[in-house]
Formats: sequence, structure tokens, C-alpha cells
Amino acid sequence: MKIRQGGVADVGTVLAMFDSAVAWLAAQGRTGQWGSEPFTGNDKREAQVRAWAESGGMRIAEVDGVPAGTVTVGAVPPAYVEPAKVAELYVQALVTDRRFAGLGVGRALLEWSYGEAARLGVAVLRVDCYAGDDGRLVAFYESCGFRRAEPFTVGTWPGMVLERELTGA
Repeated sequence: MKIRQGGVADVGTVLAMFDSAVAWLAAQGRTGQWGSEPFTGNDKREAQVRAWAESGGMRIAEVDGVPAGTVTVGAVPPAYVEPAKVAELYVQALVTDRRFAGLGVGRALLEWSYGEAARLGVAVLRVDCYAGDDGRLVAFYESCGFRRAEPFTVGTWPGMVLERELTGA
């Protein structure tokens, strides 16, 4: 697996990754996280992916040269989450193309993010995620070394902020 810088040329690829995740979740009746409609063709979601691509914080994981997942990190958390009281790096987006499920792509991208946080000298790597349904997404982040920091809601959408402290920061 190779992790490379992402950019505007990757917008369509990243949208397709989200589309595959949405379709997989919807097929399981799990529409609470991202709904049941593809990101592709949704102006708001396409603009968000483009903004991530333009931010400089997007990375693309490739398996045998094929894009398999993406992460975007940045310094500023979303408006619905309180900033950390210490210097932080924030995972703004993480998704794996479902064709590569089970290969550790998401974990590898989170480990890259942790390494980037260490390189930047921040004290904590944080992420927020959907905390509804059976809680499997929160459990995934916990299995990657994150701990629950605080629950939140956006409207009726339940979320959880998780954090992973950096040793020696």
C-alpha cells in the first residue's frame, strides 16, 4: 500500500469512494450516517470534497496502484465540535472504497495521520464520527487507538469526538 498526496484531480475518485460506502451502508439499512443517496451529483457534498482536495491535507491510499481510500487532516475542527484545549490535528474525512474492505486501508490512513500529527508536534489527533446504530464506527476508531472524548449531536444526528494523544508531545 502506498499513501500519496491527494488533490483536485482526485475529486471524482474520492466521490466514488464515498458513493461505494453509502451504497454498502444503505444495502444494510444503515442510512443514518450519510443517507442513501450518492455523494456524486450532490452539490454540497461535491463542494466539500473539492475543499478537502484543495486544502493540502488530503492523502490517497493506493493498493497495487488503485485508489483504495482517503483521509483529510487539518488544523481546524468543524463548527459543531469545540476545539481541543491543546494543539491538535483533526481528521476531517476518512473513507475506504468498499472494494478494498478488510485490507487495513482505513487503519493505515489513520496511522499516517498519527505520524503527521507527531511530525507537526501537536498533542492530540482528533476525529468525529457517526455514533448511531450499533456503534460499530466508534468501536472501529477505538480499535485504532482513539478514546471517546465527547458526544455531540447535529440536529438529530448523533456523533462522537474521539482523540488519540501523542506520546512525547
